[in-house]
Amino acid sequence: MKTWMRGTVATQPWLDSQGIYRQLSDAYVRSGWLTRIGRGAFIRAGENVDWTGALFALQKQLHLPVHVAAKTALELKGYAHYVPLGPDRMLSLFGASGTRLPAWFLNYPWPVDVQYTTTHLFGNEKKLGLSEFEANSFSIECSTPERAIMELIHLLPNKAHFEDAQLAMESLTTLRPKLVQSLLANCKSVRVKRFFMWLAEYNQHKWVERLDLEKIDFGKGKRTLFKGGHFNRKYQITVPVYYGQPES
Repeated sequence: MKTWMRGTVATQPWLDSQGIYRQLSDAYVRSGWLTRIGRGAFIRAGENVDWTGALFALQKQLHLPVHVAAKTALELKGYAHYVPLGPDRMLSLFGASGTRLPAWFLNYPWPVDVQYTTTHLFGNEKKLGLSEFEANSFSIECSTPERAIMELIHLLPNKAHFEDAQLAMESLTTLRPKLVQSLLANCKSVRVKRFFMWLAEYNQHKWVERLDLEKIDFGKGKRTLFKGGHFNRKYQITVPVYYGQPES
């Protein structure tokens, strides 16, 4: 109990490592010491645990390559213009390709709408642009703003709104050029790289001047992100009608 971080979920594999095997954890549930929130997952009886404490268990106990991403990461780092309250708030999580979340996490009624995306957006550099975020007495892995905005763009246009990406990029005046350069170099999505650069240049950020775009592979051919949008000749992409100027 002393090594169990308060406000977090305890998974059965972690309890096993502490010498609390399944038969004993079942006995603790019957005795009222533990509350089962799903198969193989427990909280202290009478304790309220939110999604951060559950994600802590996924990352630190089950060692799953899952992290807070996209808009949620930007919210946590203070770059959101508003934070929706109540059950309509969305939790964006990214995981490595093939990573499945346990049923207890997906089925528990967290007061957020979990949006889980598996991707190999940055190839083998799975940890690039990730950092620890302090949540109460523990920390969880979260995207830096440099990575989060690219993840948000990755979700466009079907799983995220352009307005969210634009408002976020507008406020990202202090991105670190060295990290942006590394992320762009390792990003596997041509459309993410092109749209990221168009959006950064549209907002006239100074850190863009410190990027070496000649070392970035932007691919060939046109990409359609928004049907019926304007065509941007430089990056060969369509952008929303109400941004940019139409080009032939």
